[in-house]
Amino acid sequence: MTTSRPSRRSGRSAAAALAASLLLGTTAGLLGASAATADDGGKTLRMPITGIGIDSLNPFLAYFAGSLDVFSGIYPTLDTVEQDGTVKPYLADSWTTSGDKLTWTFKIHKGLKWSDGKPITAEDAAWTFNLIMTNSTAGTANGSLVGNFASVTAPDDTTLVVRTKKPQATMLSVSIPVSGIPIVPKHIWESHVKDLKTYKNDSYPIVGYGPWTLTDYKPEQYVKFDANKDFLLGAPKYDHMIQQAFKNTDAAVAALRSGQLDYVSGLNPTQYKALKGQSGIKAFEAVGNRWNGIEVNGGARTRDGKKIGTGHPALGDVKVREALALAIDRATIVKKVRDGLAQVGASYLPPSLPQYAWQPSESEKFGFDPAKANSTLDEAGYKKGSDGIRVDPKSGRKLEFRLGIHSDDDGDAKVSTYLTGWFKEIGVKADIQAMSSSKLNADLAKGDWDILMDSWSTGPDPTYLLGIQTCSALPDSKGEGGSTDSFFCDKDYDDLFLRQQSAFDDGERAELLKQMQAILYKANENIMIYNASGLAAYRTDRVDGIVTGKADSAGAFPAQVSFAQYLNAAPVKASASSSGGNSGTVIGVSAAVVVVLAAGGVFLARRRSSSDDRE
Repeated sequence: MTTSRPSRRSGRSAAAALAASLLLGTTAGLLGASAATADDGGKTLRMPITGIGIDSLNPFLAYFAGSLDVFSGIYPTLDTVEQDGTVKPYLADSWTTSGDKLTWTFKIHKGLKWSDGKPITAEDAAWTFNLIMTNSTAGTANGSLVGNFASVTAPDDTTLVVRTKKPQATMLSVSIPVSGIPIVPKHIWESHVKDLKTYKNDSYPIVGYGPWTLTDYKPEQYVKFDANKDFLLGAPKYDHMIQQAFKNTDAAVAALRSGQLDYVSGLNPTQYKALKGQSGIKAFEAVGNRWNGIEVNGGARTRDGKKIGTGHPALGDVKVREALALAIDRATIVKKVRDGLAQVGASYLPPSLPQYAWQPSESEKFGFDPAKANSTLDEAGYKKGSDGIRVDPKSGRKLEFRLGIHSDDDGDAKVSTYLTGWFKEIGVKADIQAMSSSKLNADLAKGDWDILMDSWSTGPDPTYLLGIQTCSALPDSKGEGGSTDSFFCDKDYDDLFLRQQSAFDDGERAELLKQMQAILYKANENIMIYNASGLAAYRTDRVDGIVTGKADSAGAFPAQVSFAQYLNAAPVKASASSSGGNSGTVIGVSAAVVVVLAAGGVFLARRRSSSDDRE
């Protein structure tokens, strides 16, 4: 299983080490992609692939941030988001709801064609939604977004009718770029339903519709796009776009400095501060749109209650999880690992959604308190052995837990070092297990883990992110499918989840979301540590319009969305005469319609891949 987290890989711990890596890392980072970096007179926008890469070009299966970024450019959605934060037509010119709010009717734009010349109709959208609703494989990535759908039909080529089981206030966030469901051409995909689980979707150019057409992809090397000059919402200002793979963010930073890239996101604090103020480069901070923390395996199981995996049984005890939460000094991690470019974590929803973010009261708070953590474990009967490690009185096993971290993330390594020290002080041993993202995600899905470092971002609407904590997100009876990240399942939480979907009053919905977050916080199966700021940089001598919005009083811009960024981006020569300047157009951060970019690139509605990708 994977998730949509943008990349947050950290660099070396010292500026000198960073400088050395910038000199040495470029060749490795550009291996196999040199042909894609040649300057063509400013006609090509160049950046790294989002996150750690692309897990699949099959939009029904993919979770990684790099994949979602690609889909937003080559497949359409029903609607999108205006620069001021309001919903904007895309495939759908308009939409209406019935008096009982159970029926939504979308009028699909006439005359649009897929890149192979076939007409785009309402049937393409209906077929896409119905496949996700009825096919467990097709629902792998986005099944939770249509869980409330009763039926989807296309009475004619320009009419799409969605009927829901209960009123759904979040309908306009179901199919938007990056964080929603991409609509695919039925005439291409209907022949691949039988082999959907293995279909790679790798015949180029890929048939789709969007601002870009995917013309070539070399795994672990690059992705190439051509601009769609007839795009309904306005053509990209570049003729081509290339996203390149890099061994690490240090190598991408070196490529930015040398002029081989125009834009890099997912910087760590050391890289960000090294680039800040450098001539020809603008480094900027964006409001944090994700949580960073640890997931605790409180009991991996299937939807029908069958236990799976190899998780330590003691982690099923809420008192053990409480002790772990009390042992973590979040403020120290913000200061020492993020250099202050983060907020201490508690809320499951990030600072980019202030209307929904929640904070515990003093009496509810699991602050840094090792003495209380020790007394909690003492009272629960976990006695220390001669080696100082506590023993589970039920299983007789020591409180020795596997701590999974991403092998390609220096930030994970730094945080995990602190965690092992703090856990030791309360009689818990953590064995750090660095592994690739693919291995980590495979273990997660099977329940073969104890504690994992993780990070999730959210889109304009938090339904998906909240949905991965519902009981329906657990794998099926065969241990397959599902989108859970910690095997959390709570009836009260599920009831609130259904209620918030139907809350059309934003104040009412905000209150329900805060109640849900309080339940998650108390369970401590997802322990928030910090909310990292998004850090990125671009070359001011090559690209303009890549950053949108005005910085707040602290200097942080609104979180950015890749779909809008790549459309707004323009070669400096082409944009020099425009009035927009580098500040671009303001993107609002209001309630349920703002799509944003995460620390590692795109602000995605969900997913995991690296320590910051779709996890």
